[in-house]
Amino acid sequence: MNVGGAEAVLEAALRTGVSRIVFSSTAAVYGAPERVPIDEDAVLAPANPYGETKLAAERLLSEAAAASGGRLATVALRYFNAAGADGPRGEDHFPESHLVPLALAATRDGTPQKIFGNDYPTPDGTCVRDYVHVSDLAAAHVAALERLPQAAGAYNLGTGSGSSVLEVMRAVAVATARITPVEHAPRRPGDPPALVASNDRARRVLGWRPQRQLDGIVADAWAWMSDHPRGYDDRGDTPSAAR
Repeated sequence: MNVGGAEAVLEAALRTGVSRIVFSSTAAVYGAPERVPIDEDAVLAPANPYGETKLAAERLLSEAAAASGGRLATVALRYFNAAGADGPRGEDHFPESHLVPLALAATRDGTPQKIFGNDYPTPDGTCVRDYVHVSDLAAAHVAALERLPQAAGAYNLGTGSGSSVLEVMRAVAVATARITPVEHAPRRPGDPPALVASNDRARRVLGWRPQRQLDGIVADAWAWMSDHPRGYDDRGDTPSAAR
């Protein structure tokens, strides 16, 4: 769907004279990085189909722009761990696989949160990820659109600082004023110890600076979930994965 969707948008853009495309890509294009923080010159070696198809879509758009004779400019924004909520818009996937909403739902329901791996080479043994607020991602889209075609290329979108799974659980406890029991499970194949963005290029070229850190991200997500009690698990899902 990532490749087919990008191809359909590209064809429509060229047919109707659209000259700028901002593509939502992902840090999954890097796979397991050789170094952290990850910059845009890191090796592109996706470890799953999601990353492979996003990378293929990036290349499709870039090649189309190069062949357009200046009629089209594209930019790829590589999200790290998108989270949080913005007013009436929040995260409600089915099935859910992201740590922040899963941990909040577990806290709300009084069920244990499963943590995969506590023996990684990280400060507390759990995976470290770079959580970025959806409102900051939206601001990056606007900045990229305004700066095309000069800003064509790829940009990492992350805060530049990582948070471990246990740090996320502590932020959840602060936001909800509750403690969530955890269950430790073995590592999952393919989970890198740490994925943290270098956002220097986005700061320098796009003028983009993330405004929100982990506590605010989790607090906004909890406020949204509290206002939308239906939730994804009311559809029969019992989420347990943590990412």
